[in-house]
Amino acid sequence: MTTVSDSAAQKAPALTVLTALGPFALGYFFSYLFRAVNAVVAPDLVADVGLSAAELGLVTSAYLFAFAAFQLPLGLLLDRYGPRRVQAALVCSAAAGALLFGLGRDVATLTAARALIGLGFAGGLMSGFKAVVLWVPEPRRPLANACVMSFGALGLLVATLPMELAVQAWGWREAFMGLAGLCLAVALIIFLVVPERPTTGRPESLDRQLRGLGEIFRTRAFWVLAPLLASTAGSHIAVQTLWAGPWLRDVAGLDRAGVATTLFAMAAGFLAGVLGSGALADVLVRRGVSVLTVMLGFLAVFLAVQLGILLEWTGIGTALWVVFGMTGQVAILAHPWLSSHFGAALSGRANTAMNLLIFGTAFAVQYALGGIIDLFPAGPDGGYAPGAYRLGFAILLGLQLLALAWFLARRRALRARADDG
Repeated sequence: MTTVSDSAAQKAPALTVLTALGPFALGYFFSYLFRAVNAVVAPDLVADVGLSAAELGLVTSAYLFAFAAFQLPLGLLLDRYGPRRVQAALVCSAAAGALLFGLGRDVATLTAARALIGLGFAGGLMSGFKAVVLWVPEPRRPLANACVMSFGALGLLVATLPMELAVQAWGWREAFMGLAGLCLAVALIIFLVVPERPTTGRPESLDRQLRGLGEIFRTRAFWVLAPLLASTAGSHIAVQTLWAGPWLRDVAGLDRAGVATTLFAMAAGFLAGVLGSGALADVLVRRGVSVLTVMLGFLAVFLAVQLGILLEWTGIGTALWVVFGMTGQVAILAHPWLSSHFGAALSGRANTAMNLLIFGTAFAVQYALGGIIDLFPAGPDGGYAPGAYRLGFAILLGLQLLALAWFLARRRALRARADDG
């Protein structure tokens, strides 16, 4: 079995760790940029291609579907071949998808292109998390994961107001073609810059890898965590990367510039939340506090702000959405726990198995919200009915509360299986 010890990670020079993690962070920057960009270009897609709300949800969520569908093979590939080679190859697929999206003129082509982009960035975060396991000692992994993920927040920032300015200047098609070229450059950087971590032992056979994956899905601890992580992080991804923009237009009454500016503020909140939660977890875990306890504190805030959005507290709407962005992805704090629970050899498969459920949920939520919105008559200006958002968001919040109750009722069993729980 191929293994890497924490003592070896402890000895890695700081510059080596930077070159090992930095290119993956850059890849995750583009992963989140593409994930969220449709929240800004949605009006262009509707006007240029004539998409309905359900079609807009389908096109946008195709990224999430392909992303989720590739998570299990991704885990096998990461554990067998390492993150450098796997991620460099996948990002080339994203470049092809971006080019096709810029050329697409119908729902089928746009959907296929988004799926190709999603496949290309399926390893955007998990490859970085795998590199963290290989290069960073265990106590510092929550902070290292947060640093990698913060680049996703930067991508989310660029996907808002800067992308809106680029679209206004050059057009959305030309913007996507430019992004295709940048993706190719990122793939080359990953392949040429990232060092390889020497390993001991022989690589696992495919049969043994599959048995390890089965072991993960049979573990009770995994299923104690999974509903909570999938429902909260999945809902956050689905809403922030698409439906927050239309809500700001149809419920808060903002114009296009106001929507882009608020999405930018949400992305800034996302960046602050990712770094802040990682830094706080870094301090508290070293003082003996469970990383899952830290995660629960942030999730309580996330659920509370969703209630405010559901009740349409538009007077503090921007603040609510910023906090929504800050707290919606604290599920990442569970990934170091999963890596520790299953060990370095299974860490790629454990994290991608959880990611499968998170992004599968995000796909279902993003698509389903479009279907719910289409059940209501459109407004005279072509906007969506506020009641549609209320119904959709109420269902989402209810599912997350049920998942939280499941977790709390079974957390004692989680503690019994691992000291860190």
